[in-house]
Amino acid sequence: MSLEIKTSTLEPVRHTYANIARRFGDKPATRYQEATYDAQATANFHYRPLWNPDKTLNDENYTIIQMEDWYDLKDPRQFYYGAYVQNRARMQDITEGNYKFFEKRDLVDNLSEEVLEAVIFGLLPLRHVEQTANLNFMYGSAYGYGTAISQACLYAGMDRLGMAQYLSRIGLLIDGNSSDSLQQAKDYWMNDEAWQGVRALCEHTLIVKDWFELFLAQSLVIDTFIHVVHYQHLDNWLVENNGRDIAILTEFMQDCFKDITGWSNSIIKTVVAESEENKEYCQQWLDTWQEKVATAYRPLIEKLFDAEQVLVVLDDIQAQLAKRCKTAGLVVQSAA
Repeated sequence: MSLEIKTSTLEPVRHTYANIARRFGDKPATRYQEATYDAQATANFHYRPLWNPDKTLNDENYTIIQMEDWYDLKDPRQFYYGAYVQNRARMQDITEGNYKFFEKRDLVDNLSEEVLEAVIFGLLPLRHVEQTANLNFMYGSAYGYGTAISQACLYAGMDRLGMAQYLSRIGLLIDGNSSDSLQQAKDYWMNDEAWQGVRALCEHTLIVKDWFELFLAQSLVIDTFIHVVHYQHLDNWLVENNGRDIAILTEFMQDCFKDITGWSNSIIKTVVAESEENKEYCQQWLDTWQEKVATAYRPLIEKLFDAEQVLVVLDDIQAQLAKRCKTAGLVVQSAA
């Protein structure tokens, strides 16, 4: 007796959604493509927003920037909700382990009063800046056009909220959960002259109407200053003064900044390359915000570092900002 087994191939009726097939061809699509492209509604809105009746609910004209296809602003990380949550969950697991290690080993006892004061003055008030960054990216999510950019702005906004919360956690770790350090940091934020320029800068960003101008100001200019001042040079100072244990508490911020920087560089480069008009607007915004942020940050930098180191910090900011702008086709102003 013989047994003959026959096989047959089943061809799927379709490989993906029709809108994805029109963009990329009738072939299996990635989850990012299916979760992102053409997901935003473009027609059949019930009513115009009462607070802005000249705009539709999703409107390209919330920015002066123009794109032939807004879905060109794709995320090189391929983050849709599931991928983002899984990625950040892994990062958070590592971060929580670092915080537990710091607390379990009583590493705060290794920190001098000078180091603790530097953390309270130079790092903890940054949680207010991060909360502002959260609002700025959420503004891009609300008024940006196309799911490709709006969902990525949402994820960036949540990253910044997480950074603000972890900065608060650092304060609670170094003061034994009394919140005294957070109260002191808030007093610095509200009253210390060195922080008032940055505080005013944060308030000013909250009234910017053009969402892409705000995106460029936050992700390109302000974030470069934050990263260089607080997470590079202040971090180096802490290491040199026996405060290296603080570094394990800011690793999440370092990783998020690297992630957000790569994504925002890609977005700005795409917008600038789209047209000469876009490039001109972006260059004007860069010039304006570079001057504003430099003016706001100068008093803080001068209080955090000695005179010689101030020049090093400013040169480093200029170099890193120039490097980011070069690939996008923008030019930074010479340092004052």
